[in-house]
Amino acid sequence: MKKITWILLLSFLAPLGAFSQDWHVGGFAGITNYSGDLAQQRVDMRYTRPALGLMVKRDINRYLTLRLGFNWGNIAGADSTNESRLLQARNLSFRSVIWDLHFIGEFNFFDIYEKGYTPYVFAGIAGFSFYPTARDSMGNKVPLRRLGTEGQNLAEYPERTQYGLHQVAIPFGAGVKAMLNDRWTMGIEIGFRKTFTDYLDDVSKTYVDQATLLAGSGQQSVDFAWRGDEIQPKNGLTPGAYPPDGTIRGSDKRKDWYVFSGLTITYRLGSGSRFGRQKFSTCPKY
Repeated sequence: MKKITWILLLSFLAPLGAFSQDWHVGGFAGITNYSGDLAQQRVDMRYTRPALGLMVKRDINRYLTLRLGFNWGNIAGADSTNESRLLQARNLSFRSVIWDLHFIGEFNFFDIYEKGYTPYVFAGIAGFSFYPTARDSMGNKVPLRRLGTEGQNLAEYPERTQYGLHQVAIPFGAGVKAMLNDRWTMGIEIGFRKTFTDYLDDVSKTYVDQATLLAGSGQQSVDFAWRGDEIQPKNGLTPGAYPPDGTIRGSDKRKDWYVFSGLTITYRLGSGSRFGRQKFSTCPKY
């Protein structure tokens, strides 16, 4: 994966000096959201977190732009804010930093140098990393993956292998961008990331036997596999007991997603575009 990423990066950036009039550099500022087992809706806006990014773009023609970008964001979720009493009783929570390197193609509906603006759609490929953590009762950050909360790497559950923290995603989305002048372009977009993991939140399948988890992974693994015993009695909720082996903990039928949405701004390099008439050009000199 790393080798392929570097090959794409070098092949994308190599012609920069020769064709700088078709290149743009810029940034992204916005928000990150998550969809998974700890989200009440498909995308729970209550756990919106900030996001930032950098990008390099190259215009291939009037309607196709290639983008290489790097985004940073945070995702989070918690059962405590869910309307379902069953999920409140589970009482799980998580947060994770997301590092996202993506290579995508933008299809522009208009020639931006003629119209001054254009809506666009995009799709491509991304590599990302994540690392789910939670807070214990004292407020200390606890990495969840190493705990094996669903019996990962225990001999009694050979099918439960440890999930990887570096994965591939499919980015796609849409936006609108407009030229502020002949150098600067600003846009707004939303970009979804379809992942192939169900463990952004460290929750996917069923509970494993408490005694087996305790013997194989330790007390802290048991404590973070089920946190219903930490509930403060209120509104009819009372602390519960660790569920029996095989009880549903999450759902592995639908993989987790994350979303970047926000503003983009880019600066065009070089002396001018090769494509079309510029909306913001000056009168020709004779």
